Amino acid sequence: MELYWRLFYSYFFVFFLWGIPAFSASTKTVIADGQYVMADGDTLASAEEKVLQRAQRNAVEEAGVYLESTFRDVEKESGGRSTQTSSLEIRTIAAAVTETEILESRRSFELDRPVFFIRIRATVNVSSLAEAIRRLQSDQQLAQHFRQLQQENHQLRSQLQELQQPPIGVRMLAIDPDGKSASYQRARAMLETALHTSNLRDKIQISTDAATLDDRYVDPLIVRGQTYLRLVSLAFSHQAQALDYANYLDKARIDFDRAITLDDKNVWAWIGKGDVLTWLKQWDEAAAAYEQVLELDPFADIARQRLIDVYTTQARRQANTKSWHHALATLKKLLNAQTPESWIPYQKEAYALRSEIYLKLNQPEQAIEDLSTVIRVDPTNAAALVTRAKLYRERLQGRLAKDDLERACVLGSIPACEQLP
Repeated sequence: MELYWRLFYSYFFVFFLWGIPAFSASTKTVIADGQYVMADGDTLASAEEKVLQRAQRNAVEEAGVYLESTFRDVEKESGGRSTQTSSLEIRTIAAAVTETEILESRRSFELDRPVFFIRIRATVNVSSLAEAIRRLQSDQQLAQHFRQLQQENHQLRSQLQELQQPPIGVRMLAIDPDGKSASYQRARAMLETALHTSNLRDKIQISTDAATLDDRYVDPLIVRGQTYLRLVSLAFSHQAQALDYANYLDKARIDFDRAITLDDKNVWAWIGKGDVLTWLKQWDEAAAAYEQVLELDPFADIARQRLIDVYTTQARRQANTKSWHHALATLKKLLNAQTPESWIPYQKEAYALRSEIYLKLNQPEQAIEDLSTVIRVDPTNAAALVTRAKLYRERLQGRLAKDDLERACVLGSIPACEQLP
């Protein structure tokens, strides 16, 4: 078998076709088309979602705004079959497209593959786009810093000991009295240096200097807060007690709260707040913070992943105390949300947990439904196959039970093999 991945990235740079001052009307109504070739791994629902998403992007661009976005195609070919995953990340569609009317929708075939075409009439809100686009560059920079911190764990071990040593000397900060604009430019240059600094002591100090230069500049607070949280993660990995990193958590909380006060639409400030609350095990408050992120930016995948983890962890704790109905209510917030089908694999643990709770409550039909979802996204889950086979057998559906046991046995499940005739 031949396995290969093909990645294609295309970048659309942000600019206004006529310039921001040229927008006189708050909304525009445009007609736009979208087309998508269905891959083997797509469902009809996901293909229809993707073609609509493309049409909406085209509508926003037709309205006069070119969006910064990433289009990623991944194609996997094995045994003569191909699967394709496409994701279109456009950070301003949710804010821009306020109403969509489908004018035409049809399907055709191209090289034996279904091709979806859609034509829509979209109402685009252009008055709110200026602020959204202004945030793009800052958000991307903060996202890059977040990923950088995630990759620096091996460097942090030695730096933790260094941070515990008393500082050598005092860093003097000279503030330019010429005005806020000059201070902002200097603070921005400092932040750029901090983003490329791997030493955490220097990163925190430079971010502090930048925040002092311009006390209305949000990004230094976020960078410093992210760095404090990285120290929390490092201390935790060394099996430190909560009191040993409580100071870092408190400093991170102060930074993110201050950032939200300055800019309550900054998604990275809300993500940081949610992360702090997660460390503090304040699950409801953390979930609210991540939900706020998704209201501001439905394409903020980090927040959606965090929200899945928070709700699943909270439900697991409730189930461990036999609070079955409370656990179901928590999972309902997650699994009944209007999230794209592509996120179901990330909710696999939540579906498996809910199936366990349904079994405790003697609701086998609901348990089978959730187990089927788990198996659909993870066909190698032998435990789910064995459990579903047991339920099928109790419902006198022997053929279905045998199929599940055979599949589980092939996957190496000894209990499944022992139950086969």
